[in-house]
Amino acid sequence: MNVFKYLFSAFILICCFNTLAFTPTASQLEQFKKLPKSQQEALAKQYGVDLSIMTGDSSLDQGSTKKQGYTIGERLDDIEKEEGQSEEERFNPNLKKVKPFGYGLFSGEPTTFIPSETAAVPDTYLIGAGDELLINFYGKESNSLEVIVDREGRINIPDLSPAQVAGLTFAEVKDLITAKVEQEAIGVKAFVSLGELRSMRILVLGEAYKPGSYSVSSMTTVSHALFVSGGVSDIASLRNIQVKRSGKVVTNFDLYDLLIHGDSSNDIVLKPGDVVFVPSVGEQVSVEGLVKRPAIFELKKGETATQLLKMAGGLKADAYAKNVLVERYNNNRKEVLSVDFSAENINYIPQDGDHIRFNSISAQYKNTISLIGAVVRPGNYQWHKGKRISDVLTSVRGDLLPQADLSYALVVREVNISGDIQVHQFDVAQAIVKNSENDITLNANDKIIIFSRFEEEKTEKLALENMALTKEQQEQQKKTEQWHQYEQTEFEKYVGVIKEENNPEIQDDKEKSLAEISKRKAKEELIFENKEYALFSRKKLLAPILAKLKLQASVNSAMQLVEINGNVMFPGVYPLTVAGNVDDLVIAAGGLLESAYVEQAEITRISTTDASQIEHVKFNLKHAMQENSNSNIPLRSKDSLNIFSIPNWQENVKVELKGELKFPGSYTIRRGETLTNLLERAGGFSQFAEQRAAVFTRKSIKQQEQEQLARLATELRRDIASKSFQSSISSNRLSYDEMNKLLNDLASVEAVGRLVIDLPLIANNQQNLVLQDGDILYVPSKRDSISVIGEVNYSTSHLYRAGISVDDYINLSGGLKERADEDRIYIIKANGSVKIPTTGNWFVANSSNQLEAGDTIVVPMDAGHLDKLTLWSTATQILYQMGIAVAAISGI
Repeated sequence: MNVFKYLFSAFILICCFNTLAFTPTASQLEQFKKLPKSQQEALAKQYGVDLSIMTGDSSLDQGSTKKQGYTIGERLDDIEKEEGQSEEERFNPNLKKVKPFGYGLFSGEPTTFIPSETAAVPDTYLIGAGDELLINFYGKESNSLEVIVDREGRINIPDLSPAQVAGLTFAEVKDLITAKVEQEAIGVKAFVSLGELRSMRILVLGEAYKPGSYSVSSMTTVSHALFVSGGVSDIASLRNIQVKRSGKVVTNFDLYDLLIHGDSSNDIVLKPGDVVFVPSVGEQVSVEGLVKRPAIFELKKGETATQLLKMAGGLKADAYAKNVLVERYNNNRKEVLSVDFSAENINYIPQDGDHIRFNSISAQYKNTISLIGAVVRPGNYQWHKGKRISDVLTSVRGDLLPQADLSYALVVREVNISGDIQVHQFDVAQAIVKNSENDITLNANDKIIIFSRFEEEKTEKLALENMALTKEQQEQQKKTEQWHQYEQTEFEKYVGVIKEENNPEIQDDKEKSLAEISKRKAKEELIFENKEYALFSRKKLLAPILAKLKLQASVNSAMQLVEINGNVMFPGVYPLTVAGNVDDLVIAAGGLLESAYVEQAEITRISTTDASQIEHVKFNLKHAMQENSNSNIPLRSKDSLNIFSIPNWQENVKVELKGELKFPGSYTIRRGETLTNLLERAGGFSQFAEQRAAVFTRKSIKQQEQEQLARLATELRRDIASKSFQSSISSNRLSYDEMNKLLNDLASVEAVGRLVIDLPLIANNQQNLVLQDGDILYVPSKRDSISVIGEVNYSTSHLYRAGISVDDYINLSGGLKERADEDRIYIIKANGSVKIPTTGNWFVANSSNQLEAGDTIVVPMDAGHLDKLTLWSTATQILYQMGIAVAAISGI
């Protein structure tokens, strides 16, 4: 006892001085734990130490019973393997290979060899030498005794005769002691329990992880002995673990019975001296894929494929059992077997080294129909023979979104094993009311596509906002759009559309046909360049269908595509539907526009007799579109239908008159009407009008000017960037701030779109100007000023006085600046025209060269003597344009 006190005192002392510098060894802790509980508590109290810290049992603080610590730790080699793995191997389950079944149960290192003392003891436990009995007396006398069975198998209870208990069960011993006390001690009763159990030594040999001799509890079973020894090695057998006693095999323990079926009948209680022998593993078969318990299984002789499948837990729901891949080593060569695991009698006998993989069934649905597009509940639906569209779409309000097109929808149908498709067109509204012509009978795997009646996203959004949808309808709209993102991807897979950049075969085909479609593609890109299409637009939903129809075209099967152009709502390329005619194609394109000419239309088609020849078929469109008309023309592959416009048709064309006119305002004009005619309708000019200073603007010219300004600004920036690195530029050059201001001014200039006209000549019918939509005429009041702008000391306007020269007006503005170009001064006349002198004298007697009220004198910058580079030449051109624009705007 003194020795233990010394060890414990030294340990406490060291921990108090430096808890980080010393850690007690396992043997020191084990010695302390072997002391009786009363002595542990007394020593802990004497030195003021928490007993739970020493024993590692936190439950002692609450006064609970002693708790057994873990006896198995993580294997060192498993830790090293984990540390040696990359992040991808560690966290990607697809890279992990299947492991032998059952080995992970015992994958640990033994941390202690102390037998467990806290396990419940059954009544069938056989008492033997070394067992401790705890006997409590109550009644006439109260006492507690700890009695140990001696080597002879007897117990000695004070004041009672010795009793032979070895070989008896715990229940029999309790009855024996209770009866003995009642007979020999009057008025006293006894309560018997087991204290510390006897320990025994066994051997765990063979393919155990830590083979050797172990001191274990007398209640130890075969499985507990495997745990104590750290489990089994990587080549151990779990199917034939032997227990040998006195040189004879007393039982064979199949661990699969315990792990798979929960059968512990052969997990017997060991006796002193028993040997647990773990032989090497037998035949092994790997099972992976879509099984519930993928692993490497050990087989006993004669076990069948059915039994193997049960070991793997059976198949998952999506496993394909009819054609299972089995890899087998046969005569130093590898071969592949195909096994039907769905048959009642599986024609397959597992062999050592077989590798079985269960793959997934096809991801495609069987016997379904799909609903795609502007519907409330998109997705897959059950198909049965005789099912029609009206069985799927029963109500316009209940099944369709508000933007759904009720006149045009498609059924996409597979026609052969190659996945080729054909397209059927129907009227949604008529199909819902069960019109026989439109209520198409559906086949398995048909796709029903419902389009939006709007093509552009912006237009559709505006229309939906004006519909005042309820909150529930808005939520349904969002859910449908989210589902469509997924459904469209699945639909593209269905029709066989593959991304061209990842498919070399399609890339080759694309290169071959590129020359044929390049012109049309360029035209489409020009038309649709800046459009954002609605989610259920024809452009988006038809794209995979058109791509599939192009891919399946061949020498024996013409491309089932047609085109419609002209005065329809949505011109473009469409699928050629089964029995499709002109009326169907017009409906597909959204119907005719108001400007469509119905008395005549034209189909351009390839000749049936000579594919190199083109035919033009003219027909009456009105008759062709009448219901049940015999004039309706069936369409053929690659037909192009052209819908003409009504001759001389025009939209609502408006022109605006502003300023000094008797009746200014917005006027609707007829096609070909001139400005002279419009001035007569407006009542002519007021008495204050200055006709020579009129400004006429046009949309098309404004767009051209804006493009020119942007182009010039880009060139200037490029010149500045390239010349800024040269060090030989004159010191008188523009500073950085001045160049930056020039660029900013140029960027802020908005084009006017002015067309220079001589309004007096037009008003007198001496010139003609045909008006266009959006034209604007500004007629200012009479002017009495001359403006001076540019490189003068003070840019301003002066009262017009006859006979005053250009030089006089410049002097009135403070004279020229240093950078002014005196030789390039020019005048912008009130009507927008520019006058530049050609001689040294500015103006001669000709009245056309004299200054008039409303004129603007422009003094440009002298760019030539500052720098001969292209930069300044470009800047001079920009300033020239800006002078014209400023003068025009100021004139208005």
